[in-house]
Amino acid sequence: MNISARNQFHGVITDVKEGAVNGVVSVKLDGGATIKANITNEAIEELGLAQSIEAIAVFKANNVMFASGNTKLAISARNQFPGKIALVQEGAVNGRVVLETAEGMHISGSVTSEAIEELGLAEGVEAIAFVKSTDVMIGLIE
Repeated sequence: MNISARNQFHGVITDVKEGAVNGVVSVKLDGGATIKANITNEAIEELGLAQSIEAIAVFKANNVMFASGNTKLAISARNQFPGKIALVQEGAVNGRVVLETAEGMHISGSVTSEAIEELGLAEGVEAIAFVKSTDVMIGLIE
């Protein structure tokens, strides 16, 4: 699969919980972290998503939020990945921040230069990357 989204992680589906319209698909990623995707029941059925199926969790860099520190926050974003900042590329308005988790995941985010400065995001600093489950897409390997 070749797409422009910077964040693409391979794993195996561990759980599918369907609600009235949407469902939550949990994917255990290579390395051990779990990511949740909130997608329509129609997509779950069309793709045949079920436990033990290999999948790719995908989300765009502009859907990643960061917080400084290493304490998970009590917020609605289901996917929280603590780690250390591995790379900061600053631009005039926006920058690119890459967080490396303990499992070795590299999560890339597009962040305003103002936020990079205010949060003190710099290489080696502890931080958390957040991704809402509604921003995660699930792809299958064919």
